[in-house]
Amino acid sequence: MAEQGNYYVPEQSKLPLLAALGMGTMGFGAATWVIDGQSATVFVVGLAILAIVMYKWWSVVIEENMRGMVSDQLKHSYVLGMLWFIFSEVMFFAAFFGALFYVRVLVNPWIGGEAAITLFDDTPTDASVANSELLYPGYESTWPPLITPDQAANGESAKFVGPDQAMSFPGFSNWQRILAWLPLWNTIILLTSSYTVNIAHHALKEGNRKIFTRWLGITVFLGGVFLVLQAEEYIEAYQHMGLTLDSGIYGTTFFLLTGFHGAHVTLGTIMLLVSFLRGLKGHFKNDDHFGFEAAAWYWHFVDVVWVGLFLVVYVFD
Repeated sequence: MAEQGNYYVPEQSKLPLLAALGMGTMGFGAATWVIDGQSATVFVVGLAILAIVMYKWWSVVIEENMRGMVSDQLKHSYVLGMLWFIFSEVMFFAAFFGALFYVRVLVNPWIGGEAAITLFDDTPTDASVANSELLYPGYESTWPPLITPDQAANGESAKFVGPDQAMSFPGFSNWQRILAWLPLWNTIILLTSSYTVNIAHHALKEGNRKIFTRWLGITVFLGGVFLVLQAEEYIEAYQHMGLTLDSGIYGTTFFLLTGFHGAHVTLGTIMLLVSFLRGLKGHFKNDDHFGFEAAAWYWHFVDVVWVGLFLVVYVFD
């Protein structure tokens, strides 16, 4: 390491190249796994490479900070880096929310027959007639589409068959179903975890390490419970509701949005778990704890995304 004036200059490292190798392997493995139905081995290898690199990289950063080698300028760069990372994640989910909006508000009504109505009169154009009468005859625009356009047009020979049930809000008329509705409990759990991590954050600022570790441990536990319930929700969807990745655009968008969010919850839980273990070792000070603070920021972001998912995917469908 070298320090020139107030500007910290780390030594050269091969870790960024190895991280890029891991992410590239993960991307290729995920594509072949999902698209071609091949084994997930390549994806797992890429994930293992990335995990090892991140462990080594963060260990170096933690050691440098514990030895007092990190300047205020470098600490500020950590803050900016985390803010830009969270911003990139916002854009990541904005793209998927935008895709869902495009499908639900524009595409689905269009192929359901709305294209046959023009802005000027009630006479359908040739393209509209072709769409409503030839491409998807009998398809009615509903969301969630339990009968896919392919199913409406081709019957039993359809490749994409809609689910038997949807993950929709069961309504206020049946409180027994509401209390058994897993998305509601996951929402309560995540909102509670956002509160508990905030308690831990304030306790650390006040120098109360006992309260800090206690409430951070509770937050990690709640993150694990959320993941268990989401896994249970997926099992129920596949085994009892016919809702799968192959059940048309509804299944695709549902698992795309909730699955990526689940992956982010997993990452956030790991980050908080590492902070919890570091707290047990005496790491962090009341005025120097950005490692934990960054994880807390990320957790709050994950919670906000879930609230949007809960409203758009489950409630207002």
